[in-house]
Amino acid sequence: MRDEIVLINKKPGVTSFSCLGRVKRVINKKTGHCGTLDKFASGLIIALCGKYTKMNNTFMGLDKTYTAVIEFGKETDTLDPEGEVVKVSEAPDYESVVKAVEALTGPIIQIPPVYSAIHVKGKRSYQLVREGKTVELEGRPVTIRKAEIISYEKPFLKIRLLVSKGTYIRSYARDLGEKCNSCAYVTELNRDAIGPFSVSDAVDYDDSEALAETAMAAVLLEKLENYRKENGNQEVL
Repeated sequence: MRDEIVLINKKPGVTSFSCLGRVKRVINKKTGHCGTLDKFASGLIIALCGKYTKMNNTFMGLDKTYTAVIEFGKETDTLDPEGEVVKVSEAPDYESVVKAVEALTGPIIQIPPVYSAIHVKGKRSYQLVREGKTVELEGRPVTIRKAEIISYEKPFLKIRLLVSKGTYIRSYARDLGEKCNSCAYVTELNRDAIGPFSVSDAVDYDDSEALAETAMAAVLLEKLENYRKENGNQEVL
């Protein structure tokens, strides 16, 4: 039993809950997280164990870096590959995509996906939708700090995004499609980093031996402190 901060590399098709459950069994301490990932997504999850669960808000406030593959010309009800196609359209040309990416860079108002865990009148939004109820979520201010187009092989856009806390990449894809007079959804998503913490330094969620040997809290907290000094605008406390 020990207090710890663990960087986990989640694989696609695995729930964040399963990842955290494995950590909790190995570390044998109360375990929390600093932002889950959708089941279809992969990448970095930070698990807080023992006394470090009190630092949840500190880590939740950090910017996040994602690499996403977005398909234009289709939109699913969940805005990811697990949903049903509800819209179809022509995929835009490259110039239109570039203009849309530029228009959605910086502070924006973003409406979260209805298939999300946001509470609405005491229930999760996705639960209400699955019950056949209409859900209307309010827009929230978020910031797309950087957006780098890696490639566009019509209809698939590969893009790297640095975003503020609370940003939904699925909503970003939807809005990007609308900006192009088309529609879009996320087909692949990887969280590359949370603040100064990279997925390249993470251990696989199912590697019990690596989890048992993890002893990174002091190193990670030092890295976080250095990051805060260099990025004074980060809302981490």
